[in-house]
Amino acid sequence: MAAWASVPGKKAREEAPGPPGVSRADMLKLRSLSEGPPKELKIRLIKVESGDKETFIASEVEERRLRMADLTISHCAADVVRASRNAKVKGKFRESYLSPAQSVKPKINTEEKLPREKLNPPTPSIYLESKRDAFSPVLLQFCTDPRNPITVIRGLAGSLRLNLGLFSTKTLVEASGEHTVEVRTQVQQPSDENWDLTGTRQIWPCESSRSHTTIAKYAQYQASSFQESLQEEKESEDEESEEPDSTTGTPPSSAPDPKNHHIIKFGTNIDLSDAKRWKPQLQELLKLPAFMRVTSTGNMLSHVGHTILGMNTVQLYMKVPGSRTPGHQENNNFCSVNINIGPGDCEWFAVHEHYWETISAFCDRHGVDYLTGSWWPILDDLYASNIPVYRFVQRPGDLVWINAGTVHWVQATGWCNNIAWNVGPLTAYQYQLALERYEWNEVKNVKSIVPMIHVSWNVARTVKISDPDLFKMIKFCLLQSMKHCQVQRESLVRAGKKIAYQGRVKDEPAYYCNECDVSGPALLLSLSVHSGPPSP
Repeated sequence: MAAWASVPGKKAREEAPGPPGVSRADMLKLRSLSEGPPKELKIRLIKVESGDKETFIASEVEERRLRMADLTISHCAADVVRASRNAKVKGKFRESYLSPAQSVKPKINTEEKLPREKLNPPTPSIYLESKRDAFSPVLLQFCTDPRNPITVIRGLAGSLRLNLGLFSTKTLVEASGEHTVEVRTQVQQPSDENWDLTGTRQIWPCESSRSHTTIAKYAQYQASSFQESLQEEKESEDEESEEPDSTTGTPPSSAPDPKNHHIIKFGTNIDLSDAKRWKPQLQELLKLPAFMRVTSTGNMLSHVGHTILGMNTVQLYMKVPGSRTPGHQENNNFCSVNINIGPGDCEWFAVHEHYWETISAFCDRHGVDYLTGSWWPILDDLYASNIPVYRFVQRPGDLVWINAGTVHWVQATGWCNNIAWNVGPLTAYQYQLALERYEWNEVKNVKSIVPMIHVSWNVARTVKISDPDLFKMIKFCLLQSMKHCQVQRESLVRAGKKIAYQGRVKDEPAYYCNECDVSGPALLLSLSVHSGPPSP
């Protein structure tokens, strides 16, 4: 007589109530996640014929062990999970999300010594004759060409009939005069110079102090600065007319007199993200070609899933002569669009992404952090290092397209406003540079404003990629992120940690580690918070 033994407590465990608000089905799902995936033994049935009889032999199938190092983008997700589960990783898993074999960076010969005229190459400038030219695919191809670090589109506002008056100081004050403005207090200097406080030598660090005001108050400062300049110019002309001509005298020194430092205030990072408050302004920007717009299907930053101020939203800058935006690459090397509202001009300096490491080394030697510090390059240092520098003037109505990874710095030469935002065209070059900076930020313990792994999954899920190079890059990144996730998961299971499923809600931001500021692609480590009284 056979005896059937039951497992004590099994039924009770299955029927035990879970936490309030969690269904039994969800509890089973959470439990299965923490216990790991179910294990299977594959059996093959082999038919054997013997005379008139047929029988079957059960044969266990031994799966070929797949090493994690052998995984390629041709493998399926199940293969990735299986290989990663069996992998033995010592320490932190640090494989790159990029494959060196997939690089699309242009080859630039840096060994050839360039003559001085080639160290100041002409800036690509496009003059649009009609609205149709602005929407030509040729314009997109030219702007995003990896060989073109920066492009000026002259008179774009006129071609598209953009009403730039919507961004004038007068209109901004009327729309929201109490809106917050970040102010940078700076020393006014010539655009190609950066002197220390003693006025004896040029330096790389470009310091400024930070404060806050309102649009209305900065507008008053901007207007009074203009009036003071007119008055000074008039007085200077009067003095010159009274002085007799003289052929003798000491020529003026190029170095500024430290006693005559002119202090200016730069109104920066003015947030125009509020769709209701700034509706007319934001609607006007919809006249731009799709690849330049703040939001579009072909813009990676439109697939982040949440707002990143100044990147996938518009920011405004209010300037007086001498206002400086120090040297930098855009966050995660994304492209940028900048329109000069006027009435004054801005002077730009730009260097191809290829030379960023050399410039970073200069920053290190001058004691300023390349990624987080404020610096203004000494042009002679760049020329001596064989680095070409693009230099040009942006006039009212001109749009500047800053290509992926371009190093640039800007100074206002007149009284003007500018608007700017970032875009992420779906090109292999943009994607490669964004991921490279994502990984470099992790090395330098700097937060990546754009959670690139999260963006990669969103793009793969919602966009049909036609560029074969970009397709392979994204697929490789997804492969690597699955490996990262599975290796981390296995280590948590071995350590006896509980893994609980948490769904995403609309507009939920990506999560970052409190210690290293790295965004988490899938697994979050958190502490439990007990709502009830503490245990005795």
